[in-house]
Order: sequence, then C-alpha cells, then structure tokens
Amino acid sequence: MSHYRRANRLGTQGWRDKELESKGVRVTIPKSPWEEDKGEKTMGFKLGKRSLERLEGVDERMVAVVKHAIVVTKQDFSVICGLRTIEEQRKLVESGASQTIASKHIPGLAVDLMAYDSGSTPAGRWELNLYDEIADAMAEGARNVGVGVCWGAAWSTEENSYPMDIRYWEGMMEKAMNAYVDKKRAMKKRAFIDGPHFELIV
Repeated sequence: MSHYRRANRLGTQGWRDKELESKGVRVTIPKSPWEEDKGEKTMGFKLGKRSLERLEGVDERMVAVVKHAIVVTKQDFSVICGLRTIEEQRKLVESGASQTIASKHIPGLAVDLMAYDSGSTPAGRWELNLYDEIADAMAEGARNVGVGVCWGAAWSTEENSYPMDIRYWEGMMEKAMNAYVDKKRAMKKRAFIDGPHFELIV
C-alpha cells in the first residue's frame, strides 16, 4: 500500500500573516505543539533575523511554508540559503555539492534549512535524523499553505516520480527518504541525499 495520498489541508487555528495574505498567499500560524494544555510554559521556535534576511526574494509561498514549519517543528532550524546566483550554483556543481546548474534557488523557488541547537558547539547540526523532523514540519507547512514542496532527501519513490510532493506522503518523512533510497538501490544507482533542501513544485 502506498504511503502517498492526497491529504486534506490542515484546519489549525492561529493568526495570519497580513502581508502574504494581501498577496493571495494563505498562511495560518498555528499554536505551537509545545504549548500543552497543562498550564506549563514550554519552548517554541521562531526565525531569527538572519534567516528572515535570507528569505528575502524567495517566492512568498515558500516563505509561508517555512514560517509555518518553524512554529510546528520539533527541531529548531535556521535558513542558510534562499536566492542563489548562477555563479554560486556553478561552483556548487563543480564541487559536487549540487547536481544541476538549473537550481530552483536561482529563481527563488528553494530554500536550504540547517538544524540548529543553541546548546551545542557549533550550533549548526548535520545529523540526518534531525532533517527528518524538519521535513515533517515542512510537509505540514506545505499542506497548510496549499502548495507542493519536494524534499532533497526524498526526490522520488518507486511509485512517485520527481518531484514528489511531500504534502501527500502518508507517514513520517523518514520513511519517504528510505523509499527514495530503496528505489535508487534497486536501480543500482547512488541516492543523492540533500537533507537541508526544499523546493516548490510549480
């Protein structure tokens, strides 16, 4: 049975981002999942100044997805890349860090997110399991905003060609990544895992 299904949009309550809403983008910022109904004050996350600056010029729909995700995520994150020039992309391809010169970063359709832990040194974390949790939050954000998003650790699966829309994946995104890896293994090809990367499907 496929884990990929057409999901209903979330009906979470919260305030709306007036600037995005005025431009036709629906973004509902829900109550943080850490705010339990026990009267306990718990931690939530928000984007820092640098992250917001790096979102400048990025498609407003992706910005809305990221803003939703930071509220619902279990794993704090920061934005490390939004817009990218052709020259920057060419250098990444030459170094093997990217596989295409036609990056979605160039027209502002993609973001790279880094797992963040203020209690560690350095604060940026690269353990892949942390990016599964960020991807779970981005999938919820994509469903909330109503746009397609593809994750760089689950480009496609046996049943779903690239770009696989994470809105419709049933279950945790870790399983989506494993399905992508299994597909590549069956093809005797190496999986290209880019956990920080998320791109709009347009």
